[in-house]
Amino acid sequence: MKLRINGNSIRLRVLRREVACLIDSGLVEETIYLGPGDQSAFTYTLAIDSGLAETQLRYKPPKLMILLPKEAAATWAGTDQVGVYAAVEIEGRGTLDLIVEKDFACLDLSDADNKDTFPNPEIGAVC
Repeated sequence: MKLRINGNSIRLRVLRREVACLIDSGLVEETIYLGPGDQSAFTYTLAIDSGLAETQLRYKPPKLMILLPKEAAATWAGTDQVGVYAAVEIEGRGTLDLIVEKDFACLDLSDADNKDTFPNPEIGAVC
């Protein structure tokens, strides 16, 4: 799972096996260490919550969690829908865009770089 933070948006790009894991177990999680000790860990999580009506963000240091409603996750995973998009209000800070997308194969990279990605819908397109 790839995490991209840009301005007021958080984007997760999810590989095919990660989407399958999310649907099967309800959770995909990555941890990165920003220093030598355990206290330097930062964890980001994508999870399904059957009790939700809309996508939510939870942040409790050192963990960032994006929660998808069960129906939205199933539709996204089971169709050619590219992503799940939401905007959440951060009290006193404005809106934060949450973007969860299937990770498509890059058109200009080798097959090794595209391992486990979704087929790119732009393959064969003429510029």
